[in-house]
Amino acid sequence: MQPHDFWQTIHPSDTHGDNGPFVDAYPARLADGRQLLLPIRALADGRHGLASLIINQASFSVLSALAEDLAARLRPFSPEVVVGLPTLGLTLAAAVAERLGHARYVPCGTSRKFWYVEELSVPMSSVTTHHTKRLYIDPRMLPLLEGRRVALVDDVISSGTSIVAGLSLMSAVRVEPVVIGAAMLQTDRWQAALADLSPIWPERVVGSFSTPRLIRRPDGWTPLP
Repeated sequence: MQPHDFWQTIHPSDTHGDNGPFVDAYPARLADGRQLLLPIRALADGRHGLASLIINQASFSVLSALAEDLAARLRPFSPEVVVGLPTLGLTLAAAVAERLGHARYVPCGTSRKFWYVEELSVPMSSVTTHHTKRLYIDPRMLPLLEGRRVALVDDVISSGTSIVAGLSLMSAVRVEPVVIGAAMLQTDRWQAALADLSPIWPERVVGSFSTPRLIRRPDGWTPLP
């Protein structure tokens, strides 16, 4: 596949084998069995790799399918407002909120507007950016969160650092999300980071699909146990 061909099509169930070896794409599986091909990115050691999702490069049909799936997973928690994390989490959070029947959602950001206050911000880093920014919430949005059942949404949960920053920001505004949602749960590394914050958080995480850590063998990439 060409790089621009990824994330464009949801394939019928069992179109692609699950066990590997894989050449350059990993077939993630949604709850209903449909599959989405994700490019495999080699890590620095060259032996290990991860499946990748860049949701703002996905087709509208793929975004819609993932938003519908995640909204269905969030619905049992009865969220009253969706909070989205930057940058790519905003694309998914808006679509999820719409499918939950909400009129709007609350976006967090890393760009400080002049009316923001430092007390309503926390440090934030991610696996893909490799540098620390600050995560802000617009003070004008706080009345939308007070006393509400909040779902915190990001596109991918990988190391857990972005979600931990989001939870820390929610704590700063005295909000405890009832659920955390993502399109992709990338391996299970994030569980330790969330558990260090509080044992309750790993149990509140839902995702449209999970992807394993991969290892490069002579015949291709295979999932690690």
